[in-house]
Amino acid sequence: MLAVAATVGILGAKLVDIQVVQADALQKKSVTAKEVEQTLTGARGSILDASGTVMATTVYRYTAQLSPSDAIAGGRAQMVTAAGKIGTITGQGGAKVVALIDKALKDDPKSKYALVKTGMDVATFDKLDKLPYPWLTFTKVASRTYPNGAVAGNLLGYVSSNGNGGLEYSENSCLAGENGTETYQRGADGVAIPGSTVVQKAAKDGGTLKLTVDSDLQWFAEQTLAQQVGAVGAKFGFVTVVEAKTGKVKAVAQWPALDPNNIDATSPGYWGLLPFSTPYEPGSTFKALTASMLLDQGKANPTSEVLAPYRFQSGQGADLHDSGYHDDERLTLTGVLMNSSNTGMSILGSRLTDQTRYDYLKKFGIGSDTGMPYPGQSSGILHPASDWDDQTKYATMFGQGVSATQMQMVGAYQALANNGTRIPLTMVEGCTHPDGTVTDVPKPTPVKVVSPTAANTTLGMMESVVTSGELASKLQIPGYRVAAKTGTAQQPDGHGGYLPSYYVSVMGVAPVDDPQYVVSVNLGYPTTITSSAAAAPLFHTIMSQVLKTFRVKPSTTSPADYPPYY
Repeated sequence: MLAVAATVGILGAKLVDIQVVQADALQKKSVTAKEVEQTLTGARGSILDASGTVMATTVYRYTAQLSPSDAIAGGRAQMVTAAGKIGTITGQGGAKVVALIDKALKDDPKSKYALVKTGMDVATFDKLDKLPYPWLTFTKVASRTYPNGAVAGNLLGYVSSNGNGGLEYSENSCLAGENGTETYQRGADGVAIPGSTVVQKAAKDGGTLKLTVDSDLQWFAEQTLAQQVGAVGAKFGFVTVVEAKTGKVKAVAQWPALDPNNIDATSPGYWGLLPFSTPYEPGSTFKALTASMLLDQGKANPTSEVLAPYRFQSGQGADLHDSGYHDDERLTLTGVLMNSSNTGMSILGSRLTDQTRYDYLKKFGIGSDTGMPYPGQSSGILHPASDWDDQTKYATMFGQGVSATQMQMVGAYQALANNGTRIPLTMVEGCTHPDGTVTDVPKPTPVKVVSPTAANTTLGMMESVVTSGELASKLQIPGYRVAAKTGTAQQPDGHGGYLPSYYVSVMGVAPVDDPQYVVSVNLGYPTTITSSAAAAPLFHTIMSQVLKTFRVKPSTTSPADYPPYY
């Protein structure tokens, strides 16, 4: 009886210790031992084009893992059979699954984890999930995908383990989801206990970013650009299309292009958009800006006369010449644009003070980045007028001594196409959040650069390039009045001279009687054709497609027909 009493007393004391004294601590320890926390993924938002076509979105991939100790618990024969079924579905084969189980058990006979397969699609997951093996579990992982491959790839950017690029980076605050967490209780066999899941923090999906870009036009621009870059042996090329009256970017293509699904297939130097990040001396496309300044200041008109020599020396240090030798030419301001005369533009442009031209260039957007939400933009180089030497004074009239990105130049031409008022370019319509609110809607502030008369007259003079210029046959589009300016610009070599190759361009507006679109074509360092003739056919192709795509009405008036000579 004493022994029984002693035993009961000892057991009773132990029960009191467990159930009362240590109850809270043991309860917490037991929960912690079997409680599992997992992440609830907030999906990254999609990127859409102007018509709602999905250009970037999030899909889910699945990872399969298993518990080796539980897989072997029913015997090796059953494990091998199960491994064979799993391996058949995943494509690994049963032997490989058996091998990974054996390795895990060799390292730890009580192993509860072995990775089977990552990156599985939904179809594969569904087949595996139907197998009767509770020790085979799955993890859902968000994956970024770009359904159209390289179409607008440089613009969209990428999402990688090393960081994001393009709009995926700059618009991350719109697109990024917010992860949540949940916990569940897990049994000894590793399987979740039904009804034990508790959401600790709900996940929040990212917003939907809508662009101004037309994905079909973007595809066309990229395809034709790639063909022309190859045809003329260029190193790279750009094409940009902008609505004249709104400043909305409808396409911005680059070659080499980036496929965000496989960024390693493209050289890192072309992962971004060079039209935003890399400035060049624009060359003769700049002459249209200088001409509009002269008109706006009343210092010249389309028929203003200049005797343009092959070589011009200012007497103050400036020494410049035209691209090819010629006798003195009796040009009007219109003829200066048509023949792209450096000397003629320098003589007429000298009617403006340096500070006046500098102020105009700033209003045109030269020397400042576009303000669009694209990372790594360059402001180009526009030195204060007080820093110009005599050579720079004249060179800046025809696109040397100054550098600008393609997007800055497109913005300047948009001003000429919009009655002289520059509307800062935009490429994002807005961000729609899961609750329906819309943010990031651009509100560009218009900048009056030149008068409507000056802008429209400049376009009229630029028509001469298309109607009567050297490349007229390559630029004309039947039924439409087109204004264009060519450019063949040498680039600095970094040592005070210029490289032997050229950056060639054609920039233009159509239709002149009611401007709707600005198109810019730029080719870097072509080898088979080294002048703007390399870019002219592509400009014609792109502008023709733009007019057709957006059903632009043909012109109803005749060209300005200003005389190029006197």
